[in-house]
This record gives sequence, C-alpha cells and structure tokens, in this order.
Amino acid sequence: MKAWRALLVLTLVMLGGCLVTFENPIPPEQPAPLPLLGEWSGEDEWGEQRFLDVRLSGSNLYRAVSTIGSPDNPKGREETAFTVAQHGRRWYLCAGVPKKYGANFAIAGFELTRDNELVLYSLDVERILDELDAGTLQGRRVSLPEADGVLVSSPLEKVFEYLDDPANSGVFIEVARYQRVVD
Repeated sequence: MKAWRALLVLTLVMLGGCLVTFENPIPPEQPAPLPLLGEWSGEDEWGEQRFLDVRLSGSNLYRAVSTIGSPDNPKGREETAFTVAQHGRRWYLCAGVPKKYGANFAIAGFELTRDNELVLYSLDVERILDELDAGTLQGRRVSLPEADGVLVSSPLEKVFEYLDDPANSGVFIEVARYQRVVD
C-alpha cells in the first residue's frame, strides 16, 4: 500500500488505491475550526519530512498545500481544495477525487489533539463493503487503477448517521499525524 503525499491525497487516495468515495460532497456550509489553519509538519512511513499549509480560500472553502523534503528545498508540491463539516464530536473533510480515481468525492475524518497535533483518518474499505452488503449503506464496488474501491451513493445524512455512531468508530484508520509548526 502506498502512502499519500498531500493532506487529502494522503488521506483519500492512499492505501494503494483502496478508496471510499461518495457521490455527494460535503457542502461548504460550516467553517473549519481555527486551529486547523496554519503550518504543520510530519514524517511519512519512509522517514521523509512532510509539510502542510492549510489556508482559507473562500467562504467555508479551504486549501491545503503539501510538500516533501526540507522547507528550503521542497519536492512534490500538491494543492487540494476541501470543505469541512462537524457532526457531534467528529470533524470531517471532503475533497474532489482525481479523474483516475473516479472523479467523485472523498471524505476523511480529522482531529485536532490537545498535544497540538492534526490527525487524519481514512475510511476502511472492507468495513464499508461489509455495510453495503448488510444494506446499512448503498453503493457499489468500483475498479480503480491500483485496487478496488467503493462508491457510496447513500445521502450524506445517512452516511453521517453511520459514521457518527460510536459503535462504528472502527471504520476509521489513522493515516497521517502532523505537528504544528512553531516559529
């Protein structure tokens, strides 16, 4: 499985193409928590330093720019636009997915910890497939370039009802952890 190289690409298109996508995006109705904005750094599974800069780009619209390497010599600059939503105690972000991954929308969870960390979570494809088989959610398996994925067609209200249930917390997989950059 491959690690992701940007905030959303890292959380949404990763795991070797194992991806849960949605037909419906999170609309830009809610502002992100202010502590999300700013500069973050972390280390990927290969020991490379990652930098993430999260900024407001419009009315409840956000932009994340990710680079790898040193701040003086960044590599692999990627930019992703996203929206957010809070349901209960959980925060979610949503971004459009590149065409080669179906051009739908990916939703991931995120947490801002008391230790000044940004933790990103993707959704477990196998758990979502089980929920499709059980009829809890509607959707279908899709073929992606590197592995199969899932396209969920359930309305967002039903998706969030499922995701917000504490009994379903195991559907979230931690995929990245960043520390606030302090000058």
